[in-house]
Amino acid sequence: MAKRVDVFYGGRLYSVGGRDIDDIRAEIGDALVRGHGWLTVNDGEGVAQSTELLITPGVDITLAALPGDAA
Repeated sequence: MAKRVDVFYGGRLYSVGGRDIDDIRAEIGDALVRGHGWLTVNDGEGVAQSTELLITPGVDITLAALPGDAA
């Protein structure tokens, strides 16, 4: 599992911790099948603030997994 997944949306950087990138991809795919949906992400550095991103067709979103520590 990644340490976190960076989410680039609307020209801004957000992050998601504690989730696998494949799980996030599936959630985005499901939202697009329904026509729209919300993705919960963290905004800010240090103390993260929970934020909802509206996922709709035609909105650019990029995911980048940051590897965690090797166990």
